[in-house]
Amino acid sequence: MTTSYRITLLPGDGIGPEITAVARQLLDAVSARHCFDLAYDEQPMGGAAIDATGEPLPASTLEACRRADAVLLAAIGSPQYDTLPREQRPETGLLGLRAGLGLFANLRPVKILPALIDASTLKREVIEGVDLLVVRELTGGVYFGTPKGRVEAGGRVRAFNTMAYFDDEIDRIAKVGFELAMQRGGRLCSVDKANVLDVSQLWRDRVNAMASDHPGVEVSHMYVDNAAMQLVRNPRQFDVLLTSNLFGDILSDEAAMLSGSIGMLPSASLGSSGPGLFEPIHGSAPDIAGQDKANPMAMVLSAAMLLRIGLQQQAAAADLEAAVDRVLAAGYRTGDLMAEGCTQLGCRAMGEQLLAALEG
Repeated sequence: MTTSYRITLLPGDGIGPEITAVARQLLDAVSARHCFDLAYDEQPMGGAAIDATGEPLPASTLEACRRADAVLLAAIGSPQYDTLPREQRPETGLLGLRAGLGLFANLRPVKILPALIDASTLKREVIEGVDLLVVRELTGGVYFGTPKGRVEAGGRVRAFNTMAYFDDEIDRIAKVGFELAMQRGGRLCSVDKANVLDVSQLWRDRVNAMASDHPGVEVSHMYVDNAAMQLVRNPRQFDVLLTSNLFGDILSDEAAMLSGSIGMLPSASLGSSGPGLFEPIHGSAPDIAGQDKANPMAMVLSAAMLLRIGLQQQAAAADLEAAVDRVLAAGYRTGDLMAEGCTQLGCRAMGEQLLAALEG
């Protein structure tokens, strides 16, 4: 009997529908090649959902995601929604989706592809051989802590957010970091600001307490400001970076630029059970939406993570990743990666090249 999986697709806003179309075409091809079926359920999310229903995460979309075996999200957001109350903005829908699915662990791999080594703004000798993974806590910290808000007093306005973590929230993300380090290079660097933040001192204490259970992992600690500097000074020193929500948000985007373009990097968000959420880390790029200029590579690599982690289809995931490598090695580029001697393609044409590489 052929195995069948349910995939909820969230094309979202901006370039989202364009890169979703490419990813779906490749998923169809690779699933047929490896003899399993994918059943898609496309749902509105972000600005598209606001336009259709008046809210960024309709209850029907969240329920469809909960029923799925995996969720593939493209991108959400647009300046036209920036004036809405915060609770009605696309980004609030994304936070609600993460919370609604219990997705507490965000994985962002950064691996330098040989064909793109000269696309980075950093020197070749700095980034050659970089292969790191940012493990970011996703449902706690300053983005979710309470109390938060704005108050007026004595003619002044004060805004505040609370950075807070329970020990068990730290333990569960640290466990993910340790387990992934054991599967990779055996090195875990925990990022905090323990010299000034009580919440970071608890973070460091819990990571140290867990270290004795993982003797095969070399544990180090680094203040977040130093980590930001070291990522551009000597990124090869890192294997797994374990971070809180806020610090991981910032550092993973910085790490993304090691590869030359944020348009190349995928991510996975996982919980203790239920479907994972797989998405490129770039935004919706509304300035190029509908112009066939988008780079679909990060979306395709997110689909590969979906296959590998979400569906346990390792061979199919490897085929998608190999297709990306072959197309880049052949000199095909979207505008964000264009270099002398290469052939520039639009989003659809890049998808066709990826499909040809997959089927070749």
